[in-house]
Amino acid sequence: MHLPPEEPATPLPLERGLNRLSALAMPLALLIVLLLFLQWPLRDGVGAGSSQANDLAQAVFALYVAVALRHAGRRGAHLVSRPDLAHAGGPWLRALRGMGAPLAVLPWAVFVCINAAPTVWRSVRGLESFPETANPGYFVVKTALLLLATLLALQALVDLWRAARAARSTRAATAATAAKGPAA
Repeated sequence: MHLPPEEPATPLPLERGLNRLSALAMPLALLIVLLLFLQWPLRDGVGAGSSQANDLAQAVFALYVAVALRHAGRRGAHLVSRPDLAHAGGPWLRALRGMGAPLAVLPWAVFVCINAAPTVWRSVRGLESFPETANPGYFVVKTALLLLATLLALQALVDLWRAARAARSTRAATAATAAKGPAA
């Protein structure tokens, strides 16, 4: 069984902001369900509006996923390779392991931000529409990609900061114990 990472006693201001954004995005899941549900009555009963509901649901879903993936990763519910190793090893090894994921995610997130920014900017500037329906809002889907990469990069920075502090305090505690000498 995988246990979620322990919440820090005092979250960093950036971490509080990311968590607040996650809390604000949670109701979007209900909006997605409502929009997807409304497609059938709109298509079969009203005879209009189902494609608009679908396109709006796609845009909202893209924004929701961008925020939810960061949140799930923070809670240890996404991309956990070996949950049995989370608490294995000494404090120094756990601190080093805590740096692994952020060091893997950060460069890729920055890469996506740099490479997607021009495409997203052109899409937003032109208020790009959905290709199949010509409904406005496709630029929101592309913006969600940039939002996802930015949130993952920010979370990686927070996790890296915490792991580095844990490694530093572990090293200091080990040095203090070694300085005291063997226990009598």
